[in-house]
Amino acid sequence: MVGGGQLARMTHEAGIPLGIRFKLLSDTPQDSAAQVVSDVVIGDYRDLDTLRAFAQGCDVVTFDHEHVPAEHLRALEADGVVIRPGVEALLHAQDKGVMRERLRTAGVPCPRHRIVADPEDVARFAAEGDGFPVVLKTVRGGYDGKGVWVVRGLEDAAEPFRAGVPVLAEEMVDFARELAANVVRSPHGQAVAYPVVESIQVNGVCDTVIAPAPGLSEELSGQAQEMALKIAAELGVVGHLAVELFETRDGRLLVNELAMRPHNSGHWTQDGAVTSQFANHVRAVLDLPLGDPRTRARWTVMTNVLGGDYPDMYGAYLHCMARDPALKIHMYGKDVKPGRKVGHVNTYGDDLADVRERGRHAADYLRGTITE
Repeated sequence: MVGGGQLARMTHEAGIPLGIRFKLLSDTPQDSAAQVVSDVVIGDYRDLDTLRAFAQGCDVVTFDHEHVPAEHLRALEADGVVIRPGVEALLHAQDKGVMRERLRTAGVPCPRHRIVADPEDVARFAAEGDGFPVVLKTVRGGYDGKGVWVVRGLEDAAEPFRAGVPVLAEEMVDFARELAANVVRSPHGQAVAYPVVESIQVNGVCDTVIAPAPGLSEELSGQAQEMALKIAAELGVVGHLAVELFETRDGRLLVNELAMRPHNSGHWTQDGAVTSQFANHVRAVLDLPLGDPRTRARWTVMTNVLGGDYPDMYGAYLHCMARDPALKIHMYGKDVKPGRKVGHVNTYGDDLADVRERGRHAADYLRGTITE
């Protein structure tokens, strides 16, 4: 696996019961996955020679991020390395402009969009629709709200162009909430779909995920799953695909983003599904039969734990575990920094309000926001 973050850490954990030998290309020995994987190569994923040396002896190479240059992936593929989710598929998670155009031609509903050249072009794009505000995104890079700007007028439109990469303009969608449809597809076309979830963002960062999305009609839930399965098949995705969606106020679904790897909106599956997203990703990239994606409880809630001013999170275990013996804590081994994702907690049960409160309390106590 290329990338040493928490996604690699949890994917490695899912492979242990299957006896999967896991090799990691990590930036530093301190990275989340590098702390727990025995076979670690420290190197730069942007260097082709490093990638080639790393891939030697691997049956398959997969990723916990989308940042490996496409030309390097094509070179590895030409060397005979098996790349999953696949080089051409991964391009649609790397480049938002390519992704938008491909989905448009496939008939998948997306926000109105186009590549813009400069601030004046942004103003023209706004005038072609409902005016400002509009959303600007750098086509490459960006996550957790980074690389995304809500522009309310021409005077605000210059900043995105300073990055020196193409900029995508999108209409500002009047959405009721954000959803995510997570699916997994194998090389021979077997696919499974997890229940559609509601994803709640705070300051551009995922805060809470509720599975299944409360109050979502069977019709819209089915549409979201079908849309995600269609995208996975159209793009030839092998492994896990997260499709982030807007549910509009007039009852439509629009695709916001794609991620071709395990995803924050699927962390609830570790404790709330028969087979987790991580286990099914491992199965898919190794072309093993996929596992059951159904839920174990009526409600499961994932609450992210963000770093605050209280560095000794582990000291909070005594309180959290004693207060809620059913609580599942997943920490990433990261240094605590304000606003940084350092872990998550999963709670589950029959009463959604209770499940949400338990998750919120644990996450806030671990962060040090509350002390009782």
